[in-house]
Amino acid sequence: MSTYKIILICHGETCWDQQNRICGWYDSDLCENGIQQVKRCGQVLKEGGFEIDHTFTSVMKRAIRTLWTILDDTNQMYVPVRRAWRLNDRHYGSLTGLTHAEAAAKYGEAQVKIWRFSYDVPPPPMEADHEFYNVIRKDRRYSDLTEDLPSCESLKDTVARTLPLWNEEIAPLIKKGKRVLIVSNGNSLRGIIKHMEGLSEEALVELNIPKGIPILYELDKNLKSVKPMQILEDKEMVRQAMESMAGKGKAKK
Repeated sequence: MSTYKIILICHGETCWDQQNRICGWYDSDLCENGIQQVKRCGQVLKEGGFEIDHTFTSVMKRAIRTLWTILDDTNQMYVPVRRAWRLNDRHYGSLTGLTHAEAAAKYGEAQVKIWRFSYDVPPPPMEADHEFYNVIRKDRRYSDLTEDLPSCESLKDTVARTLPLWNEEIAPLIKKGKRVLIVSNGNSLRGIIKHMEGLSEEALVELNIPKGIPILYELDKNLKSVKPMQILEDKEMVRQAMESMAGKGKAKK
């Protein structure tokens, strides 16, 4: 049986990641370590001989710069790029800009854990007096959004908004035999993975997607995965990426 292939990559580490801040729709850029992560990622794809026909990314600079770097390092800068807000990270509402420790101190560790690690419970919305309200709400890249512009999202909300892009643009290209690369944010990639694997809500909440690590999926004619995700990177890099995600959401003692 012939299969289709798709590569997913979460952007590299950002400046706000280094500060342990909750980013969401704030447009934090890659830090130096993040740049090195994605350059190694590009090297892996180049050495593996992966050729790309179409790419998709969010409208956030951390994802766009990750994609630029990878296409540059694989000598595929000419490949078409589709930037879509539906691939943005989850909108963390009033938590945006807080460190994980600050959020835990303000709302309590248990409540923050519910907001961050449940499937369908969103954090409090970002109100007009929030420090980054106008930074995000009045950003011209979202000027065409009206009712669709969120003020907060659950993981369920984020997964749901990826579906139109998948059904209308990504899936048709894959079915035509095009080799697609999606470089995005972890939570929107979860949405794509849920479409492909049919994961339960509980399994999706538990799924961690390390930054700057290429993931390969093989899909059947219905675009359902025929194999578990394949990590196209050495185990030590994956271990380091996963460790960097641990220990968040705790108040300082």
